Formats: sequence, C-alpha cells, structure tokens
Amino acid sequence: MILVLLTHDRGALDESSLQGLTYARRLGEEIHAVSVGAEIAELGEYGVVVQHVVEHEALDDYSPSAWGEALAQLIVLHSPTAVMSTGTERGNEVMAHVGAITGLPMVANCVAIETSGDVWQISRTRWGGSLLEDATLDAPIKLVTITEHAHEAVPAETPSEARVETFTPELSEADLVTKVVDRVVTADGVTLATAPVVVSGGRGVGSPEGFAPLEELAELLGGVVGCSRVVTNNGWRPHSDQVGQTGTVIAPELYVACGISGAIQHWVGMMASKTILAINTDAEAPMVTKADYAIVGDLGPVVPAIVEEIKNRRGI
Repeated sequence: MILVLLTHDRGALDESSLQGLTYARRLGEEIHAVSVGAEIAELGEYGVVVQHVVEHEALDDYSPSAWGEALAQLIVLHSPTAVMSTGTERGNEVMAHVGAITGLPMVANCVAIETSGDVWQISRTRWGGSLLEDATLDAPIKLVTITEHAHEAVPAETPSEARVETFTPELSEADLVTKVVDRVVTADGVTLATAPVVVSGGRGVGSPEGFAPLEELAELLGGVVGCSRVVTNNGWRPHSDQVGQTGTVIAPELYVACGISGAIQHWVGMMASKTILAINTDAEAPMVTKADYAIVGDLGPVVPAIVEEIKNRRGI
C-alpha cells in the first residue's frame, strides 16, 4: 500500500496532488490518500481506495510540523510500502518533517521510479532541474516526492470507491510551533501559478513602461504577466511576478517569452509550459532555440502587432 499526501489550501486541492496520485498508481499497489483538515471529493476517480482524513482542533490551517507528525503516526498504524507527495514547496516541506520524525531517508523531486526488488532505482531533478541524478533508495518505508508538472494528472481507467476514514493524531505544542495564523489576499482570480497563458518580459522590455503592451496582450489572451529575475532586480516588476527557480514555477498552456534570453534558472521555472513562443532579437538565445515557435525581431513593434491582429480577428 502507498500513502499519498494531498496538499490543499483550506479544502481546495492542488492540481499537483492529482499528478502525484497518477504517478503513484503506476507503482502497482493499493493507493491510500491522506488529507489534513479536509475531506476531498472524487478521489476514487484517481484510483484512491481509502482517504485518511486527519482531524484535529489545532489543524484549522497549514502547519508543516503538525502535518508531518500526523503522517508519521499514520505510517506507524498502516506500515505502507511508501509515502509520496508532489514536490511542491508544501509537499517537500511536510515530507522533510516526516523524514526527520521517522528517521527514514527522503528523496525529493523524482521523475522516474523503478520498484523491482526492495531497493528502488530513482531518477530525480537536482540544482533546480538543470540536471538529473540516478539514485538508489534502500529503506523499509520509502519517502519520495514527485517533481511537479513532470507527469500529467490522468483519471484511473477503472475508478474505485474511496472509503473515508478519519484519524485524530496526538499533537503537542512543539508540533504547532509553525502555523498559518493569518492571511492577506494579494490577488483575486487568475494567478501566475494557475494562469493558462503567461506573457513574460525580460531585460529586452527595457523599462517598467515597456510592460504595457505585454499586459494588454495577456489580458486579451485571458492570462497574466510574468517576468525574469533581472526585471525584478531592476525594480521594474514585483518579485511575485517572477518566473523561475527563485520565483514561481508554472505550467501554462501558452508561455510567451518577450526579450528573455532563457537562463537556466528561468527555464527551469517554465519548461513545463505546453507551448512556448519566444520573441527576441537574438536568434541564438537559449529561449529562442528551445521554443516551439519563435519570432526573431524587436518586441517593441512585434507585440503591439500581435495585439492588433487579435483585436482585428475578434472585431474589437
């Protein structure tokens, strides 16, 4: 049996958790899901046999050490073959706590797992996705996280009836030393992490004012504006707009890179995009050579021309 930790925000399930369930099914064992503080509907569609809902009066919001302690106690109760999660910030954080509590080794950001025998053969991303490492995991219970966006979320061919079982862990004050106690809403609607279209600008945009055409294009396409690290370093856009290893990792349907060279830390953050369009004057820039489509030219006239064409076709 494999336990899969579901990460959610007050009951709203992360899409990445479904990616984790999809990959866990490939390992050929019965799938149990763990959700802390909320029951998640329709998990049977993804092959979950049992959903363990962790309930505790202190778990009204995210608490990484408490989530880890609860998961560690479930491990003692059920002795799973493995415990998995998706390698989001939250997933990696909780699983690291589980490893520290149980003394079991934890392998983060796996892209492939071979389970033949007691020792697992694993490929995982390192250095922000810039290289792959082959590793072996030899432990009585395996703790792993799956690289976010590395695998699509696909419902099971044969859905199951997910039985719900509640579990109340024993928690101390030390387990609750870190906890979300307040929230400030900074954005409504589509966000950088969830937008189907992201139009990003880099050094080539030239100035804060240069982002105006990009904002217009993003609005027409139902998306949002992102940027590279150099843009935030220059103070042209806030860090919350930054795409990349040190910003936000995204996987939109369409990524439009305007004046972005394609440094590795940026590429790592958007390489899961379904389609990439690069606009750049440098035909040899990494972003241009790796993109699905490229326009070699000055983004100054190119982006407004795209905006105008979209408006013409829509009769705006």
